[in-house]
Amino acid sequence: MSLPVLLAVAHGTRSAAGQAQIRDLVDRVACRRPDVDVRLAFADVQHPRVGEAIQGPDTVVVPLLLSSGYHVRVDIAEAVAGAGAVATAPLGPDPVLVESLRRHLGDAGTVVLAAAGSSDPGWRADIADVAARLNAHVAYASGAELRVPDVVADLRARGARRITVAAYLLAEGLFYRSLHRAGADAVTPPLCADPAVVDLVLARYQHLTLAPSRL
Repeated sequence: MSLPVLLAVAHGTRSAAGQAQIRDLVDRVACRRPDVDVRLAFADVQHPRVGEAIQGPDTVVVPLLLSSGYHVRVDIAEAVAGAGAVATAPLGPDPVLVESLRRHLGDAGTVVLAAAGSSDPGWRADIADVAARLNAHVAYASGAELRVPDVVADLRARGARRITVAAYLLAEGLFYRSLHRAGADAVTPPLCADPAVVDLVLARYQHLTLAPSRL
């Protein structure tokens, strides 16, 4: 009896570097579980979209997303319901991601947690939770409030000498590149580069399938 397909669903990006990083993450997941059919789809920007890629009920969708925002609650949920498949929780928020950020902070000084930006209340609550665990200031790479450059500038004006941006972003793209122009002293790398994220993807899948663990 074959195991369900693991359909990893990323947001999607026009960044060639970001696309390569997501493909590499999914390839590493597939290498860890050669007995599982691992595929990649997207919630936005790129194709195939999640609704096009679901292989019926024998599919477990793992959202490669960092909070339970609109794409998780609407786009993915509707696609899954229409196909009779199942979806796991998104990758974040999760202690694994918090520890990944913490490992890269080093001599961080004042920490600014930089997330993509959303008006979704659940999404904002997730970001606030991660920031609290890191003792960090919340900032967004998009939107009209708490923009990363503004938060960094305000902290400088209040006397912060060294500021590190903890990038709560899975891969490179427009938002990630903007963090390097925000005036901070350092920016952590995209989360997908951390081997622990492979473990997290597989843990999400295994939780629904009870597939034998090879973590």
